[in-house]
Formats: sequence, structure tokens, C-alpha cells
Amino acid sequence: MAVKSSMFPLGTPAPLFAFPDVVNGQMYRLESFHGKAALLVMFICRHCPYVQHIEQQLAQLGRDYEGSGLGIIGISSNDSVSYPDDAPDRLKEMAQRLDFRFPLCVDETQDVAKAYQAACTPDFYLFDGLRRLVYRGRLDDSRPGSHRPVTGRDLRVAIDAVLAGQVVQPDQKPSLGCSIKWKPGNAP
Repeated sequence: MAVKSSMFPLGTPAPLFAFPDVVNGQMYRLESFHGKAALLVMFICRHCPYVQHIEQQLAQLGRDYEGSGLGIIGISSNDSVSYPDDAPDRLKEMAQRLDFRFPLCVDETQDVAKAYQAACTPDFYLFDGLRRLVYRGRLDDSRPGSHRPVTGRDLRVAIDAVLAGQVVQPDQKPSLGCSIKWKPGNAP
């Protein structure tokens, strides 16, 4: 069943996080992106057909904004016991296959997903240089079976505005995808 993102309130400060990257084990914290003009936090996973539909665009985002003022981190918060395709070793395979140019991390406790009010995969959160939320919602209007091209347009317009020092338009549409797979008794 498809779930819409919760549309975390604009202006909210970025919640803290600290995770090792599944590929190289390097620790990433909110402070790791200090000095970046913007930070994109993406809740993604491997098994979700909505993420699979856009995975090439996720990789392209990393390539297109590599070396720019945008920091990017991918986070998987799914219960990997019930969904073994979202286990760290399988996420590592995904990151390597797609040549992600950003860290992909696991939110084992699911505390960070709760702090961000993440509801689905994919779910996107864009913060400005002060780490205040300026965009949350969808990548674009493409969905599995929609026959619309995956362009990343909605998210890219927001990213480009932040990097240019412009205001991000507040009229934003929620993301749509698979629900976060909460561990038993852990759902918010």
C-alpha cells in the first residue's frame, strides 16, 4: 500500500544523526556536512518498487551535485530482519552497483526516521545552510507504471534555488512510496 510523506513543517531544524556508511564504514553526522550550502537527507531502501523506479535518478543526483554546495546522505530505516533486502550488506551492493556518490547509512534503531517523521520510501528532506527545512516531498511526478519519465524535477528545482540563494517555493507535493517498515512495537 502506498503511503504519502508526512510533510514535516518547513523551517524545522535538521534532527541529529550519526551512522556509518554501509560501503566504507566512515561515520557521518549532521556536522559532517558543515560548510555545505544545503543538505539533502533521503530516506530510501532497496526493496521498495518506488525507490527501484527512481534509483538511477538518485545516482544521477549524486553525480550532478558532486563537488557542489550540496551535501547528500541516504538513510534506510527499514526493519532488515523482516525485509532482508534492506540489510546493510544488500544496501552496500545497491550503493556499489549504482555508484552512489553519497553515503548510504542504516538507521538501526529507527530513531532518526521518527525524528524526521519519515513515513515512506522514498522521502526527501532538503535543508538550507542553517539546516532549516526548506523542502520536503517528492522527487517528481513519476511513479511505477505512470509512464512519466523520472527527471527529479521537483527536488532539483528546490536544490538549485537553495544553492543560488533563492527562496524555495512553499507549495510542495508529498512523496509517495512504501511505508517505513517499522520493527515490531516501534511504529511512531
